[in-house]
Amino acid sequence: MGLWLQALASDAATPGGGPAAAVVAATGAALISMVGRLTVGRERFADLEPRMREIVDHADDERGRFLKLADRDAEAFEGFMTAFRMPRESEDQRSTRAAAIEEASISAADVPLEVARRSVGLMELAVEVAARGNPHAASDGACAAACLHAAAHAALASVRINAGSMTDPATAARYLEQARDLQDRAARLLVEADDAFASRLSS
Repeated sequence: MGLWLQALASDAATPGGGPAAAVVAATGAALISMVGRLTVGRERFADLEPRMREIVDHADDERGRFLKLADRDAEAFEGFMTAFRMPRESEDQRSTRAAAIEEASISAADVPLEVARRSVGLMELAVEVAARGNPHAASDGACAAACLHAAAHAALASVRINAGSMTDPATAARYLEQARDLQDRAARLLVEADDAFASRLSS
């Protein structure tokens, strides 16, 4: 991780914000798994064990997906830069380059959009483990929600900037609408997670 952060801090174009968002999302997923595992096997939470095992399995799977998405995001950005470096001296070259940029912009938006979508989906589980899991790990559930919210927010910034490079207004509008919907949903779930954590403090 130290080497990856060193690369992130360098002047290299990749990794950048997109992969960073995916890694933060993986961290949120790991925290959900942690709360679940701290709940499983405790006699006082025996009735929750089947559900917590399901949550752990899903969060573990999502953690792996986020790390793969981090790699895919970096690859998509490289494809985007390759398209921009294409020659544009003739009309045919300019047309080919424009089409390549459009395709690369869509690819570069698709990956962070998936990161955001999966992050927001996992926020629901973060709320659940904060509200119902081992109360001694409720803060970790709240932290998971915060990480996933940050990941979604960061990933959606990548979606928006790539939408700005799309030449088809309808396509760009579709991505921006999805980004707004996910942003709103993430904000609501973060409030739910904070409320769930607060309720565990007072119980």
